[in-house]
Amino acid sequence: MSTFLDTPTTRIDPFAPAKLGPLTLRNRVIKAATFEGLTPKGLVTDELIEFHRRPAAGGVGMTTVAYCAVAPDGRTAPGQLQWTDETRPGMRKLTDAIHNEGAAVSAQIGHAGPVAAAKYLGTPALGPSRAFRMTTQNFSKPATKADIARITEGHAEAARRAVEAGFDAVEIHFGHNYLISSFLSPKINKRKDEYGGSLENRARFAREAARAVRDAVGDKIAILAKLNMDDGVPGGFWLDESIQVAKWLEADGSLDALELTAGSSLLNPMYLFKGDAPLRDFAAVMPQPTKLGIQLVGKHFLREYPYRDGYLLEDAKQFRSQLKMPLVLLGGITGRAIIDEAMAEGFQFVAAARALLREPDLVNRMQEDAAAASLCNHCNKCMTAIYGGTHCVLRTA
Repeated sequence: MSTFLDTPTTRIDPFAPAKLGPLTLRNRVIKAATFEGLTPKGLVTDELIEFHRRPAAGGVGMTTVAYCAVAPDGRTAPGQLQWTDETRPGMRKLTDAIHNEGAAVSAQIGHAGPVAAAKYLGTPALGPSRAFRMTTQNFSKPATKADIARITEGHAEAARRAVEAGFDAVEIHFGHNYLISSFLSPKINKRKDEYGGSLENRARFAREAARAVRDAVGDKIAILAKLNMDDGVPGGFWLDESIQVAKWLEADGSLDALELTAGSSLLNPMYLFKGDAPLRDFAAVMPQPTKLGIQLVGKHFLREYPYRDGYLLEDAKQFRSQLKMPLVLLGGITGRAIIDEAMAEGFQFVAAARALLREPDLVNRMQEDAAAASLCNHCNKCMTAIYGGTHCVLRTA
């Protein structure tokens, strides 16, 4: 596991090489996982490769492929990538293309759980407890202990396959009320066994999955986890519990870094993104009855939050003050000023998403001009573009 060596008083050059576990990245800027919507048949496509090649050529230290399911029932869409023999050649072609641009490449691995597209997959959506979900319009089925064991091993197998396919890192998804995140949430997890109740029990699945990944691959690749700081809903997982879980993960030695996130894909998705909530655009791409639901009550679910650069920084600083392991700051990474502020506060890496959709070459521009900043206006219409391939609607080329 990496250790926290930099101090807030050390001036860090974000564009100099940096260690991440066994990896050395060419700089400290990571392309965050952004669902690409470019694998209609569940296989790597030339379009997916180009999606990640562009920010790699544009200067990022590492790009993150999202989202690679560890089991068939863990997908949020029927065509989503999962780890099979059939996907391996395409995965290798993708990693080779990124390496040819001088960047590293990570695979986000996880199980969607209650966020899974159950009605399209033909399998029940798993969750810690039975509950009806408006977003998926179905009941989640309580995961059995056999399901938990199967999915834990699925994470280990995904990591092994990532090594074989040439990935430099994996990012385990502990956020947004996907399966493991839903176990962490006291609002969603109503179990009475050793995976429910106390925080220690609710964190068991996350710790077991991280340990399984570490045991499977050792130090062959870097291991990160994307952890919710806050679900953004009353009664959900919040900072006090999240900091404790982070401390346990640090003590377990299973991870090289944590990327800190927020929000619930089930209950409050816009809490992560901030900026505009494009309700009309969402309704336009949704089938009925979801379209009607968005038109009638969408403003209560897709809430609008004001945007500012580095909008997760204040909460993330509470983690930085209590942890030694490397942390990745996400949320509103748009220019050199916020990156320098993150480094000054002791964060080892930053992760950008929308800004790099708008300008894949933003990192190169920032290296050439310290005053360069993203043209992203946080309209969030890129979120509605995922069904035809995620892209910035303002880009013309």
